[in-house]
Amino acid sequence: MLPRGEPVWQETLVGALVAVGYTEHAARQALARSVRDGWLESSRHGRRSRVGLSARAADLLSSGAARIYSFGSAWRWDGRWLVLILRVPETRREVRHRLRTRLAWAGLGSLGGGVWLTAHVEREAELRAAIAEAPAAEATSFVASLGGLGRVEDVVSTAWDLDQVRRGYETFVEDFAAVRPASPAACFRMQTLLVHAWRKFPFLDPDLPAELLPAGWPRRRAHELFTGRHARWAAPAGDHFEELELGPSRRVTRAA
Repeated sequence: MLPRGEPVWQETLVGALVAVGYTEHAARQALARSVRDGWLESSRHGRRSRVGLSARAADLLSSGAARIYSFGSAWRWDGRWLVLILRVPETRREVRHRLRTRLAWAGLGSLGGGVWLTAHVEREAELRAAIAEAPAAEATSFVASLGGLGRVEDVVSTAWDLDQVRRGYETFVEDFAAVRPASPAACFRMQTLLVHAWRKFPFLDPDLPAELLPAGWPRRRAHELFTGRHARWAAPAGDHFEELELGPSRRVTRAA
């Protein structure tokens, strides 16, 4: 819906959710909750409803898409770390949880004691915005390189579980390498599942530079698989969504 830029029939979204495994009842419940929570906006047209993204949802999806579709590309590191000292009162656990999610999305790992870090120093503005939106949170940031004490390998192994990340990439490759959808509807289903699986990696993988990663790191293969499959399935998946939007009666009319 995001690149389409306009509302669609409610039945279109129900059909799309059914295509990826929801029951029709569960799909309608999910849409009703999304409207109630302000992610979708609904308007009546006779007996039917048109549903579109709210401004808040469009902003969130736009920023998320930028991170998801750029994630996995090679980049050069200058050896500096962005270090964040975070302080949140023990009584504000909901704030802690929300901030940890935001920090993970930005690629930060925890060294314990409220100390977080990332190799992406350019994300300081993103962190500033996250802290500003969190009541009772205080933070201090530093941009620094590792000194003479300690090893960078120990910093990485403390802050992130790279074995878990590796397993995630290996599972992704196993799930999608051999898939060959044979129809636009199948392409729509697999394209949706592909993006749904890939979007988890910006939370899981801190996107460390190559020199900090173990030998044989599987991200490149997984990234090539994602971009290749996404490009191959995009057009037929989009065609299927447009077919859902046309509806049965209009599809018959157009075929005639």
